Amino acid sequence: MTAPAARAKDRGRGTRGRIGIGIAVAALLVFTLFPVYWMVSTALDPKAVTRGSDLLPSGLSLQHFSTVFDKGNFGTYLLNSVIVGFGTILAAAVLSLFAAIAVARFKFRFRTSVLIMVLIVQMVPLEALVIPLFLQMRDYELLNSLLGLTVVYIALSLPFAIWTLRGFVQTVPKEVEEAAYIDGASWPRMFWSVLLPLVAPGLVATSIFAFITAWNEFVFAYTFMKGSDKYTAAVGIYQFFGENSTSWGPVMASSTLITVPVMIFFIVVHRRLGSGLAAGAVKG
Repeated sequence: MTAPAARAKDRGRGTRGRIGIGIAVAALLVFTLFPVYWMVSTALDPKAVTRGSDLLPSGLSLQHFSTVFDKGNFGTYLLNSVIVGFGTILAAAVLSLFAAIAVARFKFRFRTSVLIMVLIVQMVPLEALVIPLFLQMRDYELLNSLLGLTVVYIALSLPFAIWTLRGFVQTVPKEVEEAAYIDGASWPRMFWSVLLPLVAPGLVATSIFAFITAWNEFVFAYTFMKGSDKYTAAVGIYQFFGENSTSWGPVMASSTLITVPVMIFFIVVHRRLGSGLAAGAVKG
């Protein structure tokens, strides 16, 4: 085979390879985005109940969104989710960061045992914790309380956050901290000016994980809350499911209201999330 023929053959293979990759990417996008399209289009379809398998909605209307706010009290549920979510982020970030510093920097008895116990807690299925945590919250009189639910979500978020942040703290050279001490900095000053900026990517990643845990969780929120005014948004969707029928329009509208803020949040911080998780995994 001559050289020009060989080059032409290679170009043909390269073109076919690019086309194949393009088709695969397009198929993956359709597979990934179709549920989102179906959710949003059904939320806007005034005849969502009778839509069936039609790909296109019968029309566009905001009546289902009005229903979830006017009749479903969904504004209160979203507010409860925001309160619990941000409370979980703040508390979990502070507690996990100081715990990670303790296990990474200080030597004490049973340090390895503490780390193993943290890892074991992470492996326990959430369903196995419902009854023990329910009894504990009942004894502390924190049932039907957003504070009690926040405490539970903080406990669920801490194991992953501690393990991730521990990797970041370990990679910070001790000489950097010692140099700050030599320059006259106190521990709080060193922590704020030296250590915190270096572990900030991991703190962002763990905070996002804590937010997702609090925003999407259903079982604990439904079990611990007695009054419907204390439900979170994830539980608020459940009211549109009937025993014999389901109001698909309000279900999809409320699902859209829950999903869109999270999607926007991910688009804004996805780079920090990816780099934080990757760095924590490699450095840990």
